[in-house]
Order: sequence, then C-alpha cells, then structure tokens
Amino acid sequence: MLAAETYEPRPTFVPFQGKTQNCRACPARNRTVCAAATSEALDRLAGLAASQQLMAGDALIEEGDEATHFYTITSGSIKIYKLLPDGRRQVTGFLFQGDFLGLSFNDNYTYSAEALTDTTVCRFARRQFDRFVENHPAIERRLLMMVSNELAAAQDQMVLLGRKTAQERVTSFLLGLIRRQERLGRDGKAIRLTMTRNDIADYVGLTTETVSRTFTTLRADGIIDLNGTTLVRVLDRARLQAIAEIAN
Repeated sequence: MLAAETYEPRPTFVPFQGKTQNCRACPARNRTVCAAATSEALDRLAGLAASQQLMAGDALIEEGDEATHFYTITSGSIKIYKLLPDGRRQVTGFLFQGDFLGLSFNDNYTYSAEALTDTTVCRFARRQFDRFVENHPAIERRLLMMVSNELAAAQDQMVLLGRKTAQERVTSFLLGLIRRQERLGRDGKAIRLTMTRNDIADYVGLTTETVSRTFTTLRADGIIDLNGTTLVRVLDRARLQAIAEIAN
C-alpha cells in the first residue's frame, strides 16, 4: 500500500452516455444487484449511476470516511481491509466483477477498499440508491441475499484464521478463488492472482514468507504449478480440496 504522504488519488468520474444501453450491455449486470432489475427498473437505476475508474493502488473507500456511496465492480479487482491500532493490516476480502461494496450500518465506512488492478466501478449515491431500493422489492431481496453471502464468507474466514494450519489456509484461499471463477463461468484449472503474496498473507493471517513457502511446497507436491507470481495452474484439484477442507 502506498504511503499516505506520497499517495495521490486518481479516480476518474465518467458520466454515462446512453446510460440504459450501457447498463444492459454491462458484463457484471447478471452477477450483481442489478440482476434483479426489470427493464423499467434498470432504466431508472441507470439514471442514478456514474462510472468511476481507478488505477491499481488507488483508494476507493477509506475507513472512517462518511459513507456517501455504494459501488458495483464492473471490471478489475479490489481488496478490502482494516487497520489495527498498532498499524498492522488485516485484509478481510478480495472483490471482483459483480461484487457490491460500500454497505454500512452507520454513517461511516467500517473498512478501506483499494484497487488491486485497473478497475472500473459503477457508483451510486447512498441516499438516492436507498430510496430506489425501497420502491423495488426484488432488488432489495437481491441485496439482502448478497449481504447474507458476505456474512457466510466472514464465518468461513473466522474458521480459516482460528482452526486451520498454514497449508490449509493457503489451499482454502486458492479453492475459494477457483470456485468464484467457476461461478463466473470460467475455467477453474488456472487462477490469475491479482493480489500480492503480502496481500494473501494479510488475508490468511500468516507471514509473507510462510505463504511463499506454502506455494513452493504445493508445487513440489504436484498439486499446483506456478508461472511467475500471478498464474497458478491447478494440477490436482482433489488433493487441493482435501487439504483445504480437512479442518471443516
């Protein structure tokens, strides 16, 4: 993460041109809250939206700031994290195309969000979106389902941090990415990691060195293959899954 004194936010806000057509052609539409929108509702939702572009390393949300907007990721990837009082960082999740973020039960964001890659999000003003959801029950139900999935993921994270060994944590992380990729209709035999080893370590509660050693061990055991630091090829899905789920 860039130091505060050298970081200069570079988000670009792009008003939609031909908003309805853009929303209907959006690659994330069927994966996010917009999936529940009728044609009429989508037209209205498009009127509330603006496209925001971020470069890798740009901050989208800062913990403690006023929660003024919601966001849907239309391309790219984002990490969410919390800073501990002693300055350490706990990554709490990685978000990808179709994910919705910015929800808060009070007036301030409870976590920070930073782009891992060049990313585009669809931005909604909180008050306008709240009023819209109140008048569209199907979208409200879809949003509740997404919140429920977030709570389930948080429970899985508690198990990962509380009960699993280093190898079980790393394989659980990889298996989660594989399953997410497959839900998006993509091949789960290879994973492109958009996060660093340090990000992974902050997510699974290990040191960066331990994460790197675990990747090396999995490769030596013929479970995965590595192409540089970003591409992971899954050679033995059954063994990967067996290790990941041993503590479940």
